[in-house]
Parts: sequence; structure tokens; C-alpha cells
Amino acid sequence: MKLGVNIDHIALLREARGVNNPNLIEAIGICQMAGAEQITIHLREDRRHINDKDVEDIINHSPLPINLECSIENEIIDIVCKLRPHRATLVPEKREEVTTEGGLALSLENEKLTTAIKRLQEHEIEVSLFIDPNAQAVELSSHLGVEWVEFHTGSYSNIWAMLYSNLPQTNHTIKELELPRTTLKEMLQSELETLNNVATLAKFTELKVAAGHGLNYQNVHEIAKITQIEELNIGQSIVARSIFSGLYKAITDMKALING
Repeated sequence: MKLGVNIDHIALLREARGVNNPNLIEAIGICQMAGAEQITIHLREDRRHINDKDVEDIINHSPLPINLECSIENEIIDIVCKLRPHRATLVPEKREEVTTEGGLALSLENEKLTTAIKRLQEHEIEVSLFIDPNAQAVELSSHLGVEWVEFHTGSYSNIWAMLYSNLPQTNHTIKELELPRTTLKEMLQSELETLNNVATLAKFTELKVAAGHGLNYQNVHEIAKITQIEELNIGQSIVARSIFSGLYKAITDMKALING
């Protein structure tokens, strides 16, 4: 299972002071030395961390493939087609959100989505769709003709946190309050079974499979057991640990957990 390291939060730290420190290109070199197989970045419409020059510099200078997360807005797709990363992962985006809250709402009749996919593929860019883990989303992804799907693991991560980290049960995906541990355990097992089933379905339809969102050093081991998943994209937890251990060790520690 490959590891893509999302470096958005390194850029966010840089933006706190508006200087080029920490340097993203230097971070990529450390990611490569530590065994990461890919760099993931998100060019948001509000440019809250990664900006246009970052994308250009990273694509031009990174020794690792670049997975560029982006919305399907025409302005953003224009930039992606011009810079041609190895892969573009299409994600939903809302200005007010702290982080991506769920998968894309897919439809074969969504002209903006189908046009974005076609344009990216015409520029020899692999396309991945960031989707919720359900069979309908997998089937629609296959019909849309993309190469990859990336499953949103937010529900799994949220349930895990409530079960083992004593976090308040206030996440928008969990409607019930103060659920008993037995119920949370059942929900967690159900999420894992769902992820396993949809990953199997995606492979059957000849889609490549990635996963990510909310994965960390405590919860990643169960996801890493799903052999149909080829790649995990993880960012915030790696960057957070790097504050104490350094980026190299934070990545090698995550690699060790993923590879068992």
C-alpha cells in the first residue's frame, strides 16, 4: 500500500506569517527520503494554503508524482490542465468548510463534472473522484470513465475517535448523542465492512482505489488491512506529529503502520 503525503498543512503554517518558511520543496525532498510515494496538495478556490505558484513549483521540481486535489470549477480546471500533474482528484468544496466534509455528488448528467473529466484526460492527467464509500458512487465513477476513486474515510475516523478518544459525539455524520460503546463498535465494524466491500467492487470494475480523510497513527491499521486499497493519502496527522518528531520520522512511522 502506497503513501501519499498531503503537505497542505505545511503550507498553512507558512501562510501564518506570509513567508517562505517552511519551504514546500524542501519538505518534498524529506518526504521522498522517508519513503513516501506521492505528494498530495489541494488547490482550493480561496487559496487558503497552496497557491498557484506553489502548484507550478511543486510540479516542476518534485521527484515524486503529484496528486492535485481540486474542485470542478472552470478556473481551477484551466490551471490544472496547464500545469499537468500526474493525477487530479476532483473533490467537493465549500468556502466555509474547515476541511472536505464528504464525497462528490455524482451524476452522469452533471455537465460541469463530465467536462472537467474529459478536459483533464485530454491533457493526459489521470482523474480520481473523491467519493463516499457506497456502491452507487463506485458504479457512477466507473460509468464516468475515470481511472481512480478515493474513498472518504471521515465517517470511519469520526466513529473511531468517539469510541477510543472520548471525543464529544457532535459530528454532523452522527445524529445520535451519547451512543453506548457497543453501538459505536458495531458502527465502526460496519464502516470497515462497507469500505472493504466498495473497494472490492471498485477493483472489480477496474478502478484503482485510494482512501483518505481523518486517518492517523491510531486508526490507520484497520484501513491498511483492506488489501484492495492501493494508496492512502494522509496529511494533517503526519504534519502534526512532525512538530515533535520531525517530518522524516513522522512519515517512516506512518509507513511502518501501513505496511504492518
